[in-house]
Amino acid sequence: MRQSRRPQPRRPRGSRRGAPQLRLRFGFIVIAMVLSVFGARLVQLQGIDPNSYAAMAAAEGLVNVDLPAQRGDILDRNGEPLADSVAGYMLVADPYMTTDQAPEMAKFLTNRLHVDYFSTLKKLRAEGSRFEYIARRVPATLATDVLTAARHEGFEGLDIRRDPVRDYPAGDVAANIIGFLGTDEPLAGLERTFNAQLAGKDGSARYEVGGGNRIPLGESTITAPVEGQDLHTTIDRDLQWYTQRVLRQTVEDARGDSGMAVVMDTLTGELLSVADYPTFDANSPQESPKADLGSRSTSDVYEPGSVEKVLTLSSLIDAGKVTDKTRLKVPGELDREDRAIHDWFPHDLIRLTLAGVIAKSSNIGTVLAADKFRTGQLYDYLRSFGLGERTDVGMRGESPGILPAKALWTHQTQDRIAFGQSLSVNAVQMAAAVNTIANGGVRVSPSLVRGSATTDDGQVVGTDHTRTHRVVSERAAHQMMLMMERVLDPEDGVAPGAAVPGYRVAGKTGTAQAVGEACGCYDGTFNVSFAGFAPADKPRFTVYVVVKNPRNGGGGGSVAGPAFAKIMSYALRRYAVPPTETTPSHLPVEW
Repeated sequence: MRQSRRPQPRRPRGSRRGAPQLRLRFGFIVIAMVLSVFGARLVQLQGIDPNSYAAMAAAEGLVNVDLPAQRGDILDRNGEPLADSVAGYMLVADPYMTTDQAPEMAKFLTNRLHVDYFSTLKKLRAEGSRFEYIARRVPATLATDVLTAARHEGFEGLDIRRDPVRDYPAGDVAANIIGFLGTDEPLAGLERTFNAQLAGKDGSARYEVGGGNRIPLGESTITAPVEGQDLHTTIDRDLQWYTQRVLRQTVEDARGDSGMAVVMDTLTGELLSVADYPTFDANSPQESPKADLGSRSTSDVYEPGSVEKVLTLSSLIDAGKVTDKTRLKVPGELDREDRAIHDWFPHDLIRLTLAGVIAKSSNIGTVLAADKFRTGQLYDYLRSFGLGERTDVGMRGESPGILPAKALWTHQTQDRIAFGQSLSVNAVQMAAAVNTIANGGVRVSPSLVRGSATTDDGQVVGTDHTRTHRVVSERAAHQMMLMMERVLDPEDGVAPGAAVPGYRVAGKTGTAQAVGEACGCYDGTFNVSFAGFAPADKPRFTVYVVVKNPRNGGGGGSVAGPAFAKIMSYALRRYAVPPTETTPSHLPVEW
């Protein structure tokens, strides 16, 4: 018997639509609650405590690191380093890991690296940073020792990165020319002038970190550094060392204020030595006075004194006005409009040849001879010798000296300039002018850089760009050489102490009043000098020595002359220059 099915009650119409509506309302409520949570969290992050959460975010981010380029070396003419780079490191910190121990770490680092405590503390606490420089260019041994000691103390978050250290292996040798580096930039000398070439271009690295550590497979980008280029100079490191030692001894023995010495290759114009005293150790320039950190040989100007007579009288010979045997009557005093001119030695009327004027260094005889110049003629010659303009050897701050404009010359101006006053020169400039006579009357521009290099100002310099031009005739230069030989004669000259045994030497003394910085006037002090070349009849080197304010009463012959002889003798031996074995000049000095 089939059982009957109980009929099911019918659902109210619309109940099937009610359930979805309930679920939808519930979903809206859940979404609203989630958004409320996110909103509250956003308010907390941005409004209530942003700094702490920024630091936490930094723990999971990107770090940018500089990759220092290897700085180019500065080399002497033989490839010996005057400045190079040795292994070193930068010490860096991750503030995310160092903040908690920052005071203790700052004290530790201050004691070990002599960094500033407060700036170091600030870096160790830098908010939102993952990379801070603590110390740059730390010697490798010191950096690794500091890092090891820090870890031993339980300090975390310190690390080292490659950062080459500038080193000057010869200490003070050519320091005034080479210059030095500061913490972040070059501060003087060739280091500064040619910084773009030497520095190269730093690279960079960008990588991802997480939890205080670099993520091995995370984002990583590296731009390799471009290494700096070497700079080759004309300096001979050994000759430079010797020249500096002779100059120092000379200045100290004379109780002078300072000194300069230049050694120049006669034919090429290459500067083999440019010495200054006082000098400094380029590895620790902060230990020397600021006044000693530059190059006096190119930046300081002074009146050259009687060395100028070489230029005046060789120009007069070239102009056809006189010869080395021209006779002059030289009184003990010469009245010239505004003042009387005297010689450095008292005398009555004496009869000197032009050679005698040079040998005795007579101001009066020089002025009498210079009267034969046409108006403006001496000015033109001195400009051709290179006076009144920079030598452009590549030294920042070089002075052009002072040569009064032609329009400002009077008879009195020419009188004083003729024997070396009322104009100013720098030591390299004057050495190049005297070298013109050694080079047969042809001026060759001095060079401090071998090959070619471009300064940061865009000037191209170096031996590849040497310039030459004739200033006086070969005949005039030869006659002046013979006259200059008489300066060293033990009987007729004023500087027998400048002689170099076995070699013919041509030279000229200089003594000039000095202008004091305080008054802008002659202050009673003097500068003394000696310039010359050897072998006289086949010159190889020109040497110029200047001593400022010697207090021992000596002049150019007795103070600078012996220093010249020592430096010239060393240079001739070092370069194996043989004596010419010809007869020295015996030009008459009187008539």
